[in-house]
Amino acid sequence: MNESPVLQRRDGAVLHLTLNRPQARNALNVALVLALREALAAAERDEGVRVIVLRGAGGHFSAGADLSEMATARMKLAANPNAIAELNAQFGELCADFGRSGRAVVAVVEGTAMGGGFGLACAADVTLAGKSAVFRLPETSLGVVPAQIAPYLVERLGHSQARRLAVTGGRIAAQRALEIGLVHELHPDAELDAALARTLHEILQNAPQAVAATKALIAKARLHSPASLVQEAAEVFSRAALSAEGTEGQTAFLAKRKANWMPQ
Repeated sequence: MNESPVLQRRDGAVLHLTLNRPQARNALNVALVLALREALAAAERDEGVRVIVLRGAGGHFSAGADLSEMATARMKLAANPNAIAELNAQFGELCADFGRSGRAVVAVVEGTAMGGGFGLACAADVTLAGKSAVFRLPETSLGVVPAQIAPYLVERLGHSQARRLAVTGGRIAAQRALEIGLVHELHPDAELDAALARTLHEILQNAPQAVAATKALIAKARLHSPASLVQEAAEVFSRAALSAEGTEGQTAFLAKRKANWMPQ
């Protein structure tokens, strides 16, 4: 039997998802994309999952789209003129799923992060990189467009850096990725697990429903002025404060004890 394209490991409230096509530097084929989406959907249904960690097997994060599948889609154009668009949209839905997840998403990047792998790293809430990490956006050098990735590049890096990468087919070493805000922390590869453990500890101090509501509000704030969100933000705050989670958090603070969602 073929091994699963995504390895799953549960550690308490943390679900580790490992892209598992090391022979192809974890290139994103349809099977891998669907497996990731299914794993995320299952995690969203499980209230016990609070954090999702994405990383790649074999020392690489992901080399991006599997070009052999693009060639196959091209051969199907006579029968289905939308074959390439449909293939591309599947990856876009993957990024959208992770981007709108109410769970905290942490990407751990080593080695190659190209194209779609670059996009997944940008869709995560927290991106930790090893010093071996190299980010590339090769689409324009291949005569195509980083279509599904572009919104996440703009979100993470801003218009100026995203445009520069588009016209240069940018290659970004790990240190430079840290400097421009592409990654949040940079560590020797051998120290990534320890850095991940610290990040997970920090995330798990925070109330899961409050994290989800905050992520949703931040996403909306990208598209609206602060003044236009005053009333909605007040209602979000009120719902949280009056919820069981909000009551527990405030009670725990006053009693100088840990809230019940914190690791004991």
